[in-house]
Amino acid sequence: MDVVEASSEPSLLERALDVLRGMLGADWSVALVGNAREIAAGSDKGLDARIRIIPPGDRHEHVELLVEVRDQVTPRYAESHLAPLSLALREARTPFTVLAVAPWISARTQGLLREHGIGYLDLTGNAFLSSTDPAIRILTQGSRRASKTTGPTSKNVTLAGPRAGRVVRFLVDFTPPYRPTDIAETAGVSLPWVSRLLTQLEEQLLVRREGRDIIRVHWPELLRARAASYDLLRHNPYVGALAPLGIRAVLDRIRKLPPPHDDRPRVAVTGHYAARAVSPLAIGGQLMLYTEAGPHPPHRLAEELGLFEVDEGAEVLLLRGHDEVVFDRCRIVDGVPHVAYSQLVLDGLGGPGRMPSEAETVLEYMTENETHWREPNKPARLPRF
Repeated sequence: MDVVEASSEPSLLERALDVLRGMLGADWSVALVGNAREIAAGSDKGLDARIRIIPPGDRHEHVELLVEVRDQVTPRYAESHLAPLSLALREARTPFTVLAVAPWISARTQGLLREHGIGYLDLTGNAFLSSTDPAIRILTQGSRRASKTTGPTSKNVTLAGPRAGRVVRFLVDFTPPYRPTDIAETAGVSLPWVSRLLTQLEEQLLVRREGRDIIRVHWPELLRARAASYDLLRHNPYVGALAPLGIRAVLDRIRKLPPPHDDRPRVAVTGHYAARAVSPLAIGGQLMLYTEAGPHPPHRLAEELGLFEVDEGAEVLLLRGHDEVVFDRCRIVDGVPHVAYSQLVLDGLGGPGRMPSEAETVLEYMTENETHWREPNKPARLPRF
């Protein structure tokens, strides 16, 4: 077991107990059973602490929690360690309930812990605890993202940044099996970095490996996990514009644009209009167009499309793509380039307003039609559109 050292553990444990006391109220008693430092060393059933909760006005009724304190509780750890322990305690008809404590616990981990009847508590206010005698029912939502103070202290790679975006797009767009070398070569990312990221994704139960082969990718959850660190309008600087002749006229001009080359940037539709092409239930919204970053100024494309740049009330947003991956596997829809389904979902989940709900409808389509859009073979780097 990866137990936090006793010298550091009481600080995190005591802070978590203060959070729990605040949730239950001043009339409840929440106390460690025994010496905290001895318990932290793992003397109680291999866990880190034992807590006794006594309701107000009744000293005969109480519930005892066996607490696992960790810097990070991953889905894999929840499945492989905490779930079997909780099951064993229930089968032995013990009075104990397992409680996982960490600085921050992800939504995916929270769901797995609840599924196995395991309580959890983090310092941001994410909590779940259920007891019948005495009656306790706590389910609260704190932060959905780890901060610098509540996140893991190790220097692990994360799903943030362009490199992670390329790897995620590969894992989603192409059906396993494949190896890290395939990902590194196609995504243009170093093999050591890819290997470290895959290790993290395996901890999150987002990929499954046998030997060196990736054999399964939980791609809907992977997209959601990537989107948690991606903001469409913050990571892709944009220029707003008006379309005096209407959006249809803009789309007509896009159809007539010459093929992209060194002096002409690529263009691809994302956001509301792209989601509408997948799910007709999506209506209205701005036309969002990716254009390449670099030497191509957005105002030049705006002129070609008959747009007038504005600071407010924009009908069209020209997004300078944060990475060329946004153009990978573009689709032609009614003569107009649209981003790939996976990129559309990422943009929607990371977008403002109703875009996240539109992204969920695209995800539904992708789930029901996976063989239509997911490439079954090992890919090669795709040419420019």
